[in-house]
Amino acid sequence: MYITILDFIKEWNNEVILTLNVLDGLTDDSLKQQVYPEGRTLGRIAWHLTTNIPEYLAHFGLKIDEVENAENVPTSAKEIAETFKNVSSNAAKAIEQQWKDEALKEVQIAFGREETNAQILMGLIKHTIHHRGQMTVLMRQAGLKPFGVYGPPKEDWVHFGVENPPL
Repeated sequence: MYITILDFIKEWNNEVILTLNVLDGLTDDSLKQQVYPEGRTLGRIAWHLTTNIPEYLAHFGLKIDEVENAENVPTSAKEIAETFKNVSSNAAKAIEQQWKDEALKEVQIAFGREETNAQILMGLIKHTIHHRGQMTVLMRQAGLKPFGVYGPPKEDWVHFGVENPPL
């Protein structure tokens, strides 16, 4: 759990880099990949992940600009990645400027339960990780090699001398 705002910012910045690496692997065509015929597309998930950051923080009292036209998923993977980069940076600045370390202990109602602001920030990171995982699966389905987030993708195991990577 986060004791200081700096604790959160360090982890947030690391997760942002990992997410940008995944987003940078998307192509415009891959954004159309769906989970199932009526399901979200890869582009919708990536855009939700992006636009949800300021919405989430604003819900918990931070003043932050939300994404314009958030309901319209871009057709450009580069635009999604660039927007994510800007939104993530703005989020870090808003948290650093508006909350002090003591604010992390304050309790709010989050999705029907009491949580400290530190837990709420952890929820933001978990939400990012959750959707990033969905994106890597859809990238595979779209024929793309996903970025190895916490470990190498199957194609990169050979660099470690492993011909048949573990399942």
